[in-house]
Amino acid sequence: MRDSLANPLRGTGLAGADLLPIKDAGGVSALLTRCPAHAQTPLRSQPDLATECGVAEIWIKDERDRMGLGSFKALGAAHAIAREADATGDASANALAGRTYVTASAGNHGLSVAAGAAVFGARAVVYLSVTVPEAFAERLRATGADVIRAGDDYEQSMTAAETAARENGWTLLSDSSWPGYSEMPLRVMEGYLQMAAEVATQIPEPPTHILLQAGVGGLAAAFAAHARAVWGDAPHIIVVEPEAAPALIESIRTGAIVTTSGPVSNMGRLDCKTPSQIALAGLARDADSFVTISEEEASGPLPHLAELGLASTPSGAAGLAALMAGLPMVGPDARVLAILSEGPEDA
Repeated sequence: MRDSLANPLRGTGLAGADLLPIKDAGGVSALLTRCPAHAQTPLRSQPDLATECGVAEIWIKDERDRMGLGSFKALGAAHAIAREADATGDASANALAGRTYVTASAGNHGLSVAAGAAVFGARAVVYLSVTVPEAFAERLRATGADVIRAGDDYEQSMTAAETAARENGWTLLSDSSWPGYSEMPLRVMEGYLQMAAEVATQIPEPPTHILLQAGVGGLAAAFAAHARAVWGDAPHIIVVEPEAAPALIESIRTGAIVTTSGPVSNMGRLDCKTPSQIALAGLARDADSFVTISEEEASGPLPHLAELGLASTPSGAAGLAALMAGLPMVGPDARVLAILSEGPEDA
C-alpha cells in the first residue's frame, strides 16, 4: 500500500453534490429476469487465503463469467441500453434499430456496449487508444462493434468518442459522468447494483470490511451505496486505486474533482485519471478509507491467486492485492468481502 486516507467527508459527502448513485437494485433486477443470459454469479469463501492474510473470513464475489462477457461490466452499459429499449414499449430485437451508441473503452465496458446494442438492433462504435491490445479489439468486432483507434490513452479516445457523438448525432454511452453528462452513466452504475444485491442474499453474515477497486469509481460507488442501504454504517468500506491513477483519493483530499497524472498502469481497467462526478459524490459519503497500490503489489499476488482458482488481472484482483499487501485498518477478526471483477486476459 503506497498511500492511505481516512475519508474526512464520510457521512456528509461533498458540499453541493445533488446527484448521487442509485441505491435500490429493484429496477435492474426486474429487467434481468427477462434476459436469458442472466445468472447469479458465485460468492466464494476462501478460508485458506483468509489464514494467509491474517483475517477471520474472506468472501469473494466472482464476476469472471458474468453473462458470458467475462466481467462485471456486462451489467452496466447493456443495462443502460436495455432501459432505453424498454422505454420504447417495443419488445422486439429491433427496438433500437437506427440508433448508434458510441463510447471509449480501456476494456470490458466496450464489450457491454456492443452486446447491449446487438440485442436490440442498434449499432455500437467503440474508440480504443493505441495502448489497448488488438486482441481486445478483435473481441469487440466479434461482438458486433465497429472499432476505431484514436489517441495515446483512454482520455484521448474518450474525447474522440465525444466528438463523434456530437458530429453524428450518436448517443454517447460512457461509464463516467461529468457536469452536463449524467443520465447514461447513472444507469450504467445502476446495473452494477445487481452484484451487491446478490451478495446480500449469498453472504452468511455481514462483512466487517468491503474492498472495492476503482477506476472512475462506478463499481465502487454503486456497491457502496447498496451496502450502506443493506448493512448501514457497520462495514468499513475501502476503495483501492492504482498509485499511477489516484483520482479518487486526491479528489477526496481536495473536496472536489481532481484530474491526476501519471504513467500508464498495469491496472489498465483502473487507469483513469479523472473520477466520475456521480461516483465521487457517492464515495465521499459512503467510503471510509481510500488506498493506492503499486504496480508490483497489484501483479505480485496473481500467480498465487491463480493456484487458488482465482485467476484474474491486476485490475480484477486489485482489492485482494491491497489486502495481501497489508491494510492497517483490517484486523484479525475481520470478515472481508472483495470482488474479483474480471477473468484473466488470456481466458
